[in-house]
Amino acid sequence: MFDLLKAEPYQCRSHGGNVSPNPKVLKLDPRDNVIVALTPLIAHEPVIFAGKNYVPVSAVPAKFKFAENDMPAGAAVIMYGVVVGRAKEPVPAGGVLTTRNLQHDASDYSVRAVGYEWHSPDVSQWAGRTFAGYRRADGQVGTRNYWLVIPLVFCENRNIELLREAFEEELGYGKQNSYRRQVRELIHHRRGTVRENSVADAATSRLFPNVDGIRFLLHQGGCGGTREDARSLCGLLAGYIHHPNVAGATVLSLGCQNAEVSILREEIRRRDPRSSKPVLIFDQQAAGLESAMLTRAIEQTFAALEEADTAERTSAGLSALTLALKCGGSDGFSGISANPAIGHTSDLLVALGGKTILSEFPELCGVEQNIIDRSVNQTVANRFVELMTSYAVRAKAVHSGFDMNPSPGNIQDGLITDAMKSAGAARKSGTSPVMDVLDFPEYVTAAGLNLLCTPGNDVECVTAQVGAGANMVLFTTGLGTPTGNPIAPVIKIATNTAMATRMADIIDIDAGGIISGQATVEDTGAALLELVLDVASGRKHTKAEMRGQNDFIPWKRGISL
Repeated sequence: MFDLLKAEPYQCRSHGGNVSPNPKVLKLDPRDNVIVALTPLIAHEPVIFAGKNYVPVSAVPAKFKFAENDMPAGAAVIMYGVVVGRAKEPVPAGGVLTTRNLQHDASDYSVRAVGYEWHSPDVSQWAGRTFAGYRRADGQVGTRNYWLVIPLVFCENRNIELLREAFEEELGYGKQNSYRRQVRELIHHRRGTVRENSVADAATSRLFPNVDGIRFLLHQGGCGGTREDARSLCGLLAGYIHHPNVAGATVLSLGCQNAEVSILREEIRRRDPRSSKPVLIFDQQAAGLESAMLTRAIEQTFAALEEADTAERTSAGLSALTLALKCGGSDGFSGISANPAIGHTSDLLVALGGKTILSEFPELCGVEQNIIDRSVNQTVANRFVELMTSYAVRAKAVHSGFDMNPSPGNIQDGLITDAMKSAGAARKSGTSPVMDVLDFPEYVTAAGLNLLCTPGNDVECVTAQVGAGANMVLFTTGLGTPTGNPIAPVIKIATNTAMATRMADIIDIDAGGIISGQATVEDTGAALLELVLDVASGRKHTKAEMRGQNDFIPWKRGISL
């Protein structure tokens, strides 16, 4: 059976053959009954695709869809070969689909015999290729080398901010605080005893050249919520501490919160039984004076940074990479250009022994059967169904549902229903088998494609994916979003050239050539893998990194799509 997750625009990979190299419309699957407008279409002006004439009955904006033939009320609307909605009223041939005449609908699904056969791509050109990363004692390899400073509870956010100012502001910007003097003295002491720098050199050189930075993660959790919230938060923070891009962490605890130190330690051991990284924990209630706690935290963190600075990049195989696959600010081109491009990148990395993570469960609504059929075994398939069902129930419990997932921006750019959005979003996963399905905030261990239960919300999802071990993120966008992450580089891929040009300060690579017919999905995916290796090795930095876009929002289960 034709599989949407394998699908390319069916007439030709690069819009070639007997089709114009710059087509105005596109039919994604032979079974579809809708046509996608690649450029604005004029009412009653015929367009030709694959030898057939189509006549829009009204103007059709680029990225929107129109009916191939007359649709009666109640007719299923098919796109990417799956049901993406149902007509609320009769739609004539050439009629544009909008929220007025189309409502969400999706196909049913069930677990059946598993027997997926994958034809992996040719990866011979990457055989023996490496990147320069930071090897950790537990065997993971990082693409960056950060030290974390995190609170176990929101009550400590102010103290985290004081530490941030004390460490960061000594670089010469920001307001004064009483702890900057201590950090300044430690810096002068280190430079006076470890290096024989000139005064001018000391003012401009980085004290810890092998530490990419200190990341201070603020949040509003840890107490006052449910015990499940507290454990999820501890699991997420443990994932960040265990992350290959992290050398160690300083943790501030008040002492009486739900997110207890013992839970954090337990979650760290789940991910790293040897607890191989330094984790410095300071309890304010036990310390007494706030100043006493912060003074000790600064001294010990500074010493730990000296140790972290001894790490150096060394050669590592591509199998050490874990890529998160994410879309945000999606448009009607996302499922045609950037999403299948990173899907191909995912397939390449999986074939090379690496790991990839697909998330955003509300954006898998309608393509569940394809995911089930690609599962490596029935245990994996059953877990996916269990988590999808549970998530849907939780969403309904707060008077919501997957059908409410598309944002106003999505809808204005042609993604009318959640199933339509999901069918395009699923193409980020490529074609490889689903090796494991994880619940938030579990950590990825299986090589190959993994599913992680998260919302579609950009920051909550990326926060979770990185907490699951993604040492880089591939993020597609059609409308533009500056989203980044504190510890993992986020590569931003534009779905269309117009947006890539207009918002060049946040976009790393343009996949719009796939829409114009000037590039193929495969070529773009391969180019993206080359960029991944440059960023992973520290030879390049992403726009989000350069802009200091360090977004971090822990997910509270059941209240976000």
